[in-house]
Amino acid sequence: MYGFTGSVASPFTEKASQRPLQSVTLLRQTGEYDLTCRTYVINCARKPRDSVQQGMGTRIGSLILKGAILLLAMLMHAWLHGAARAAPEATATAAHLSGNKTRTTFRLDLTAGVTAEIFTLANPYRVIVDLPDVSFRLPDGTGQTGHGLVAAFRYGLFAERKARVVIDTAGPVRIERAAMTAAPRSDGIVFTFDMVTTAPESFGAGTGAGKGAEAERKAPPSDAAAMPPEKTLQRDKAVIMIDPGHGGIDGGAVSASNVLEKDVVLAVAKQLGKQLGTTGRYDVRMTRASDVFISLDQRVNLSLEQGVDLFISLHADSLAEDRGARAIRGATIYTLSERASDEHARRMAEKENASDLVAGLKAPDIEEDEQVTGILIDLMKRETANFSADFSNTLVNKMKRKVALSRVPQRAAAFKVLKQTHAPSVLIELGYLSHPEDEKLLNSPDWHKQVASSIASAVDAYFAKRTATTGAP
Repeated sequence: MYGFTGSVASPFTEKASQRPLQSVTLLRQTGEYDLTCRTYVINCARKPRDSVQQGMGTRIGSLILKGAILLLAMLMHAWLHGAARAAPEATATAAHLSGNKTRTTFRLDLTAGVTAEIFTLANPYRVIVDLPDVSFRLPDGTGQTGHGLVAAFRYGLFAERKARVVIDTAGPVRIERAAMTAAPRSDGIVFTFDMVTTAPESFGAGTGAGKGAEAERKAPPSDAAAMPPEKTLQRDKAVIMIDPGHGGIDGGAVSASNVLEKDVVLAVAKQLGKQLGTTGRYDVRMTRASDVFISLDQRVNLSLEQGVDLFISLHADSLAEDRGARAIRGATIYTLSERASDEHARRMAEKENASDLVAGLKAPDIEEDEQVTGILIDLMKRETANFSADFSNTLVNKMKRKVALSRVPQRAAAFKVLKQTHAPSVLIELGYLSHPEDEKLLNSPDWHKQVASSIASAVDAYFAKRTATTGAP
């Protein structure tokens, strides 16, 4: 995870370290003490810096005293790990960008100190900040407007008890002068770091390729997608997986009044799950039931591991003004295809397939993309494609009675989340957040119940037909 140079003063010298290191790790507020990480130290104590420097900032002359301080640091480290687990969650209350196009400072105001880890990724260029146990209470629209080297940034829950900030930069940058200090006029903590321009060759392919961020992807084995699991032969209920798109740090599409796609689809998914569950005929599963990020591979893996009988992914779209934002509306049902049915479908798949990059995961390499293409070709030969098309037809028939459909309600493209060999799968774009009327409906609980009811009716009709044909759920 190399590619930037940290520049934070060491506790034993006033000179800044300039050699390339791995990620900068900023340490949780520790009362009167600082704790070193590699050659970096961040003073995040609430007390004035002088009190910290008196305890640890002086050069130690004797080996005995050095040994004593090392022992103290070890004891403090053990104590802090125990205290950190019991520490209350911190809240981010403000975020701010300042500077220019050669040096830009990112500032995050926190109610308490936390351990912060910073690294960078390429393709596209991003700065990733991981923060455990942090919630965000930032004004609407925060991060949507860039400044200096930053095009935009986003934030949210990346995994259980792990928050993340993803900063999109205009080009390759390196991190300098990271710090966590006591807020001057409050009890909070101010977390800042500088981003400065650097050459692409010094940035490298990305500093975080082997990081835990990639571990969150949890890609399925290469042969998993080609081998559907054996389902229980005598299963009383059909297993249906509802997949609310995006989540956590990945907000998805955003309306003019800041209605987020991730919130809309989660609300509809919960309503759909409730309606299907009350019938007693289905075993309903969800890829996420809260505002948390789930990678595309994780979504496919969950479906594969649980041997689902039907996979329904829910989304909402948004168009730019120059692409008919205020003219195009209505729901669209997508199925998997090696080749997109039209340009609109191709762009939609491209956007949805980029959600992992939005959340700060490494871009897949060319070999992986080629492998996926091969799998897609193989999938088209399987009967699941026919079942998916059949369910798409049923959805259109049921949904058009209760909700508005788009001009072309059935499309197909190479959506990664529909890479299902074991079960029929569809992706439903519920409407367009860029259209005023659709935005109003997508934000309405009554409409959530209405659209969920139409999808549930399609599920009933689909399985009634399959049961009549095969005798299986």
